[in-house]
Amino acid sequence: MNAAIAKLQPSLQDQILALKKERGAIILAHNYQAGDVQDVADFVGDSLGLSQKAAQSDAPLIVFCGVHFMAETASILCPDKKVLIPDPEAGCSLSDMITVPALRQWKAEHPGAVVVAYVNTSAAVKAESDICCTSSNAVKVVESIPKEKEILFIPDMYLGSFVREKTGRKIHLWPGYCGVHSQIPADLVERMKREHPGAEVLIHPECGCLTPQLMHADQILSTEGIARRPAESKAREFIVATETGILHRLVKTYPDRTFIPILGGAVCGYMKRITLEKVLWSLEDLQVEVKVPAEIAAKAKRAIDRMMAIG
Repeated sequence: MNAAIAKLQPSLQDQILALKKERGAIILAHNYQAGDVQDVADFVGDSLGLSQKAAQSDAPLIVFCGVHFMAETASILCPDKKVLIPDPEAGCSLSDMITVPALRQWKAEHPGAVVVAYVNTSAAVKAESDICCTSSNAVKVVESIPKEKEILFIPDMYLGSFVREKTGRKIHLWPGYCGVHSQIPADLVERMKREHPGAEVLIHPECGCLTPQLMHADQILSTEGIARRPAESKAREFIVATETGILHRLVKTYPDRTFIPILGGAVCGYMKRITLEKVLWSLEDLQVEVKVPAEIAAKAKRAIDRMMAIG
């Protein structure tokens, strides 16, 4: 009898979809989220792309399945909407590596320098910065800055090194890194390439494997760039150097291709804090809301807007 009753119970996915419709909400999921969370989302993508989707939507309620700085960006771009994060402890070790006091001191040591903040930073740090960038447009953002200007790049030193190599600009790098991407070494990439000679290598620019040789030989792409690359490539096999959550989207989108994670243990524990149960609870209780103080939001939005004007 109990088994029969259990079969009649709607699944977590069905409960989420029904409550989402009742609340008039949209669910956004980052490419690194667990596969079942991606499957209930209205949109799956990178952090900035999801915030843009939020801003374009008429939905008054946004459930952001990602980490905290991403939900902050959505809140900044959608001040009239309620932005929820299913687990407020879903943070980011890279974002935590730069604080407002530390940035202010660094700026004082380099008066007149332009601060370029990767979107993987808190709203408060963005508010102290001149312009933001994503991993896909960081080169273009730096190239938009007058050549005589010094540049302070925060917080990821690997992305900053990639940009410095590509632009030849004088860029000071903050010694920050992603705990997941930094553990992917260059020798592992080279070994995987030897083992799969026909495969195309897709590398996220936060990776610790980025030598000058790799920067010019392989596809260095943002998460969204990685997700779209197979549609443009003639390759049938891909070595993927980033957090493993993106494999769900890749396999789902391109079932006729083969995707090989460069490192099976490249898993972000913060991203995986979001579960279907927490998404359901978030919709039920309308918790936990992420709201950026108006003064910080206004300053941070200025840096975001400058980036978006460049494209």
